[in-house]
Amino acid sequence: MGKQPRGPALNCYEKTISTVKNPPQTATRILEPQFQQERQGHFAQSPPGRTQAVDASIGYPGRPMAANTTGRARFGRPSRIKQGRDFLRLRQEGERLTIGCLIANWRQLEPTGRSRLGVITSSRIGNAVVRNRARRLLRESFRLHQAQLARPVDLVLVARASIVGRSFREVEKDFLSSLGKAGLLKGLSGT
Repeated sequence: MGKQPRGPALNCYEKTISTVKNPPQTATRILEPQFQQERQGHFAQSPPGRTQAVDASIGYPGRPMAANTTGRARFGRPSRIKQGRDFLRLRQEGERLTIGCLIANWRQLEPTGRSRLGVITSSRIGNAVVRNRARRLLRESFRLHQAQLARPVDLVLVARASIVGRSFREVEKDFLSSLGKAGLLKGLSGT
């Protein structure tokens, strides 16, 4: 026996049959702006029997709620320490303080600089879920209080094993007390 032919010859018993009687000869094209317009029209219509939120602070489909808020603190790419050499420089040249569930390494920058944050979570504190939660808690603490820093700093926070199971308020308290003790917050000096 020979080899079976590949491609269209394999499906010789299949045929495409249109379910539309008298199909148009030219295909209708919907341009992208027209498609977006029609799509937004669907969101504006309320489903029958349901009311739609009118409050501007509540997001609408396709736009997250946080995008509607104004004047919020940001933690974008320029605010992150990503290079290994920056982490190493902070560890060698910076100051260090351990309080509660975190270790803070920092180095003050020129007044014209921008504060940056790096977070380290070791596999010793737990699995990936635990480490990701610890990173989120530390980043959020920094994001909320970065405007309270007396001057720009490069800051690396190392999560300790005691961070597991802590609430955001407890982590935030340790974060603020470490910055206060280091003299990095406005209006506070190191004790």
